Amino acid sequence: MPRLKDKYQQEVIPAMMKKYNYKNKMAVPKIEKVVLNMGLGKARENAKIVEEATQVISTITGQKPIITKSSKSISNFSVRKGMPVGCKVTLRKDRMYEFLDRFINVAIARIRDFHGVSPDSFDGRGNYTLGVKEQLIFPEIEFDKVNTTLGMNITISTNAKNDEEAKDLMSLIGMPFKKVDSIG
Repeated sequence: MPRLKDKYQQEVIPAMMKKYNYKNKMAVPKIEKVVLNMGLGKARENAKIVEEATQVISTITGQKPIITKSSKSISNFSVRKGMPVGCKVTLRKDRMYEFLDRFINVAIARIRDFHGVSPDSFDGRGNYTLGVKEQLIFPEIEFDKVNTTLGMNITISTNAKNDEEAKDLMSLIGMPFKKVDSIG
């Protein structure tokens, strides 16, 4: 069993049941999926970027990403219908917990000048999205083999009813949120 899943069952569920007065442990919010999305705007000039992006995501997650293609042509962006514009992967169950464990405990610590993730990036339905500027924060990526730095969006989807419950869930799992200073 992944370490983060065990922590969720042993520590997070009892803490959330106590705080929100849930009668049943099945009512406690949980993380349903994690989606990694990498936009490839530079791919129209260099086709090798698509291959590099798929290699990076599959190395980080252990799962092969799908390549997203444009649905229509947009002349202002020099994009034709069917061109690759990104790649994404959806993680669920054990792979999701293993990725989150590595991301929270190892990768986030490697971000330069890191003071915590923004607590304001919830969407109102309990889902959290954050952006990563470069893939080099993940220890699986070999620094010598990187040709271009690629950023990505990581979306963590929960079944929480609101943002407050989702933020408590993420905090208990170990997500390091920024401390909000009250100036006044």
